[in-house]
Amino acid sequence: MKRPRKPGGGAGAPKARDGSSPSEPSGRPAPAKASPGAAGSEGAAPLALGEAAEGGGAMSRGALAAMSLAALGVVYGDIGTSPLYAVRECFHGLHRIAISPGNVHGVLSLIFWSLAVVVTIKYVVFILRVDNKGEGGIFALMALLSRSRDGLAGRSMKAVVLAGIFGAALLYGDGIITPAISVLSAVEGLEVATPGATRYVVPITCAVLAGLFFIQRRGTARIGKVFGPVMLLWFSALSLLGLAEVVKSPEILTAVNPLHAVRFFVENRMHGIVVLGSVVLCITGGEALYADLGHFNRPSIRLSWTAVVWPALLLNYFGQGAILLSRPETAVNPFYALAPRSLLIPLVVLATAATVIASQAMISGVYSLTQQAMQLGFLPRLRIVHTSSHVRGQIYLPFVNALLFTACVILVLAFKNSSGLAGAYGLAVTATMGITSILFFFVLTRALHRSQWRAAVLVGLFLLFDLSYFGANLLKLFDGGWLTLAVGAALTALMTSWRDGRAALAESFARERVTEEEFLDSIEASRPVRIPGTAVFMSVSPQGVPVALLHHYRFNHVLPQRILFVSLLTADSPTVPENERVTVRVLGQGFYRVIARMGYMETPRVPHVLQLAARHGLFVDPDSATYYLGRESLLTTGAARMSHWRKSLFVFMARNAQNPMSFFGIPPNRVVELGIQLSV
Repeated sequence: MKRPRKPGGGAGAPKARDGSSPSEPSGRPAPAKASPGAAGSEGAAPLALGEAAEGGGAMSRGALAAMSLAALGVVYGDIGTSPLYAVRECFHGLHRIAISPGNVHGVLSLIFWSLAVVVTIKYVVFILRVDNKGEGGIFALMALLSRSRDGLAGRSMKAVVLAGIFGAALLYGDGIITPAISVLSAVEGLEVATPGATRYVVPITCAVLAGLFFIQRRGTARIGKVFGPVMLLWFSALSLLGLAEVVKSPEILTAVNPLHAVRFFVENRMHGIVVLGSVVLCITGGEALYADLGHFNRPSIRLSWTAVVWPALLLNYFGQGAILLSRPETAVNPFYALAPRSLLIPLVVLATAATVIASQAMISGVYSLTQQAMQLGFLPRLRIVHTSSHVRGQIYLPFVNALLFTACVILVLAFKNSSGLAGAYGLAVTATMGITSILFFFVLTRALHRSQWRAAVLVGLFLLFDLSYFGANLLKLFDGGWLTLAVGAALTALMTSWRDGRAALAESFARERVTEEEFLDSIEASRPVRIPGTAVFMSVSPQGVPVALLHHYRFNHVLPQRILFVSLLTADSPTVPENERVTVRVLGQGFYRVIARMGYMETPRVPHVLQLAARHGLFVDPDSATYYLGRESLLTTGAARMSHWRKSLFVFMARNAQNPMSFFGIPPNRVVELGIQLSV
């Protein structure tokens, strides 16, 4: 690494050592002490079991009903469209099993108990009770565990963080497959209505996907209002279609007896385990249920599940089982076989609308996941567009949107039918569910101090299902399951390389450290020329002097009258209240340190931070200040902390990260960039 020379301008000039501990090049905000990679945090808010997600008070019945209706379109879109392909894959898919009363009752029993244990008991009853200030999902569990005083440390914490990163990465694979398989399975209903429509299924699917991803740039705040009513119509249709067959064959309801599931495995042995990999398709939206907690609350999610979604799904699944026993030839598409022929086209239209809504929910979830990963320091800066000024979470990431669309179209063209895609579906979801169960156990025992043996019994039940599903889906590894694992592994490599590369940069800066006291003493001794104006130096660490200021002073030998060190730190909570966001410290001689804390669901904006600083007596016009940013040239010649290919990957991501001016909302015509050469 090239060490900077001492700044000129007289005796007492500071040594060229930087006190920052950067999280990434070019002023990227560093995670606060309570980030998931840390073992603990001073001053962290006390943990509580579901303290924040209730919305702060009791809701009226009308408000609860309205929120529950909205939850149908966002939370349950994925799991609500599973009847399109779950039963069909068991009896007509690649690993189909013969249609017989024992097999049909066995599959329905597995579906019933999967929905009961995995979705209802695991997610709706227990895991929903744990939130990180209102937010759910894998990153929320990681944040809860990291900030607890009795959390894991050392290798154990690193292993948990790595597992969490891998689980989050697998959700990207789910985000690629869900739109493809959902829309494709809905459009395949045209084949039932008109056999000659087979050749149009793939083109229509690609057209629907193109329209879906195209409208992302416009936001979904307006059209989102119709999601709930459309999904309510969809679940009503599921119920009525299934009920008509259940009434004809009420004996199908005996499948709720778990002995049918036991007999199914005894009679079919290995083939039964393979079919279990198709049964798991009925619960693929379970993880999204928890991840969407921040957009709703527990009562609304639970009410919509118990009152609408669960009954509708069970009726439809049992109806499909009944029609299979009476008409085995309908195995090619038992869902559409439930409908009268005159209603097939309207049902295809409704199913397509439902799958578009399910896909929209998954796409929005990927956006939110990406934003969280950026704020927590697992991904480089990407352009974020806020599509609504009043609806929280309405964001659009052009780069991510383009990647998702391209991947979805490639999948549709490669597999050509939903049965082929079903082989790739499920492996990522079951792995993520297993990781969630493990993280939940550590949160219960370390963060919430629950009894270890009781937690072990509960989580052991969850893992019995999770690992059984995962093992069954491993058998489909070469049928397409490798795809989601490859996506997860690639994204894990990206995230860990970015995290470790940032840590290596932090060490490089730490070796060049200059404290505030040292720098101010040197300024007082040398008394450089001070020119009018306010300079804002982005400081990636709340301590020490930014290296950009050292370079500026070394070459120019002058300083503005007012100099602000602005640091943006990411908290382990989704949002930070406005009155707690900014702190200002007067350093003397016209120097100020401004520290802003941002939630991991928020996008940093430096001008807004400066406006909030006025509450603390520091008045700055964001449009008249000059912003100094460091532009690092990264080399892979540093110490062997990382392998060379990971260093090269980190450097590539750093060079292609979004411009810090856009990411931080800094006026581009007020920016001065200073080049710095660093080794990682």
